[in-house]
Amino acid sequence: MRNCRPLKIAPILLIFSAAAYPQSPPLERNDSERQFFEAVNRERSTAGAAPLKWDNALFAAARRHALLMLNLNTMEHELPGETNLAARLGEAGARFSAVGENIAIGSGPQSIHEGWMGSPGHRANILNPRFTSVGIAAVRGTGGLYAVEDFSREIQELSLEQQEEKIIDLLGGARVQRKDATEDARRTCQLRKTIASQTAKFMLWFETPDLDKLPEAVDRKIRERQFNKAAVGACASGKSVGLTQYQFAILFF
Repeated sequence: MRNCRPLKIAPILLIFSAAAYPQSPPLERNDSERQFFEAVNRERSTAGAAPLKWDNALFAAARRHALLMLNLNTMEHELPGETNLAARLGEAGARFSAVGENIAIGSGPQSIHEGWMGSPGHRANILNPRFTSVGIAAVRGTGGLYAVEDFSREIQELSLEQQEEKIIDLLGGARVQRKDATEDARRTCQLRKTIASQTAKFMLWFETPDLDKLPEAVDRKIRERQFNKAAVGACASGKSVGLTQYQFAILFF
């Protein structure tokens, strides 16, 4: 049996981005990559976490990093000539609000996965309920199997109107009785600090990666003020890849 380097592993987690990689034919997963993917979702099922979906942009970034680790015969989250994790995932075309990464060099998928599950940081990435997507690369070299797992919380592609509807629904839960989307609110969102309305009494500008709930500070302000009427406006973040957050202004009357 060929000797392999002892298992080496390292995790990274970022809560947080750039031009995309040139277009190329879709990568094909190898057996090791499929084994890692199945193992990750098996662990999540056991822990009661939702399964991760496979993301080809994360896969491309992970494969690129694994090949660079192999070529340099080393293991780091940021190698010479690379950008940081969030930037290189964005460059591959991913859109996200949070990312994490596991890397390792070992003899095979089973031993590497067991090592990750035995390490608090790696285990936390694998079981993190916030993550929704993963791309996994595994390439064989003389030093062993070079493995990379890239995780993300994917951002949905929604029109500005769809984003506004979600915030309007959330305002109903905060007991704001009358609410709609208006051009004044949209202009205010673009201006950020200037209220584009002659009649609004109060404005909140915020950005969020999560349209399932209002940010705590926003929700608290709304409940403190107890306004009955609100106008919602969304505006584009200006980023088509990488770290992405939805941006809004709410005018209160």
